[in-house]
Amino acid sequence: MDVPRTVTVALADRPVEGSRCLEAGAGVGSTTAGLLDAGANRVYAITNDRGHAQSTRERVGPERGQSAAANGKRSGADDRLAVLEADLRAIPLPDESVDLITAHGLCNVLDPPALSRIVDELHRVAAPGSHLIVDDYDPLPDDAAVRDLFAVENAASELATGRSALTFYPSSFLRDLFVGEGWAFDRERTLLDPVPWTASHLSAHADAAASFAVNCPDDVGELLAANADRLAAEIDTESAGRMYSLAFRVPTGQSRRRQGRP
Repeated sequence: MDVPRTVTVALADRPVEGSRCLEAGAGVGSTTAGLLDAGANRVYAITNDRGHAQSTRERVGPERGQSAAANGKRSGADDRLAVLEADLRAIPLPDESVDLITAHGLCNVLDPPALSRIVDELHRVAAPGSHLIVDDYDPLPDDAAVRDLFAVENAASELATGRSALTFYPSSFLRDLFVGEGWAFDRERTLLDPVPWTASHLSAHADAAASFAVNCPDDVGELLAANADRLAAEIDTESAGRMYSLAFRVPTGQSRRRQGRP
């Protein structure tokens, strides 16, 4: 599969080749494909979404077959890939077992309590000297029309589940959060500015709002679903906001056990 430019740019300055990698939140497998293309020795693609796990297997895994990438490395699936359906708050891997972790577009779908627990788990499985890449979105500008659609999605989610579906964390917040967990900050770079929110993106968010709305009180749910569809159609496409990439390392010689963590 084609690897998005945002993934290749984020991975460009990290030691992927020969590494044991963890993609936290596999999505549709874009970063998994990028890690395999870049020569990862092993990739654990973890998601708690069965549809995303299946998409990753179909797009990157054995079902797709092996193929040669432009750089001559294998981009298809082989024994280097393991797609795991699991909760990132309890990652099914041993302590200090991976060399490189990626979280591409993950944090914005985590509320603060879930984010905190996952940050702790990522540090647990990271080996001393390992690297972490966190790619996500700054909060949208006040005049961005897509804010209204995301607000409807959050309203439906909060009514249905008691928590927000989307939280856009400033890069400075995530940098300080991971540094506080023991990671050393390496660099920040901009991946997209502005972010192109396509009709496909907006339709997917309207669908997500509708899926929450079915569990809301009838009148309210129908109103929220209708508003989400209307906003997605009216906005159609918009370029707004910024996607950033943060890179961190676990200092060599530092381990969770040395820090006295459980």
